[in-house]
Amino acid sequence: MSLAPRAVLVHRTTEYEELLARHGTHGQAEFFLSSRGRSIQDVAERHHRTRRTLAEVSAAVPVQWRQNRVERADLDRFLFAPEDVVVVAGQDGLVANTAKYLTGQPVVGIDTDPGRNPGVLVRHRAADTARLLRAAVARGATAEELTMVEAVADDTQRLVALNEIYLGRPDHQTSRYRIGVDDGPGATEAQASSGVLVGTGTGATGWLRSLWRERGSSRPLPAPAEAMLLWYVREAWPSPATGTSLVEGVLPAGRHLRLTVESERLVAFGDGMESDALELTWGQTVAVGVSDTSLRLLV
Repeated sequence: MSLAPRAVLVHRTTEYEELLARHGTHGQAEFFLSSRGRSIQDVAERHHRTRRTLAEVSAAVPVQWRQNRVERADLDRFLFAPEDVVVVAGQDGLVANTAKYLTGQPVVGIDTDPGRNPGVLVRHRAADTARLLRAAVARGATAEELTMVEAVADDTQRLVALNEIYLGRPDHQTSRYRIGVDDGPGATEAQASSGVLVGTGTGATGWLRSLWRERGSSRPLPAPAEAMLLWYVREAWPSPATGTSLVEGVLPAGRHLRLTVESERLVAFGDGMESDALELTWGQTVAVGVSDTSLRLLV
């Protein structure tokens, strides 16, 4: 007997809940904000809108389905199953935070605060939930396969991300490494920089785009579903021992950017989640390229 589908509702703690956790009571949180020229009213109203949306989404799950909730901070400890349908209720960034823990499960993005979020990934309203859940388990469901980026270290550590992967020092000191594309013929270069960013078409609306604009790059930004990545070195520093000739490029599917660590500690993290990073040390090599895993986002 096959298991009924499971709806996994992913959400995050609201700003109001964070304030209460820090200050203890509504009154104390209100005093704290007012002393800084802010009103707690808007914060509380956003909290209540979010809670109403979560309740509406939960009520829309078919009665024969199983249901779980998981908070953003617990994603790295939650075990997603193949039969899950993942409902992300929040902002676009929460979809990216969730994507790295999935292996092809369909994702429904629900905007909890329409008008404040861009709605690039959270494209739907709570009232659409029942229809989208039915579509998610139906054959021929319409979904966009969004390209993801993957980093694999030579000790088998692996990291995937929807927007971008950053490689470099976790602090503000200089990152030292040797960089090159693939293992075939061609130059590699020793570099000292502020790190390297490798991004997808989905990430081309954020951090990747800022670097692209800063460089005045003529390279076209990839589309979200296009199997292509762009990479940029941040603030490469020329010296007798380090160069600046390999500072940007394109990675189609099957090609990899390879970095060999030449300092005590570098990290690789995806989509801003520094708490879930690959730890890299002297002599280790990491390869970054288009991931075989993509995000199945229902449209």
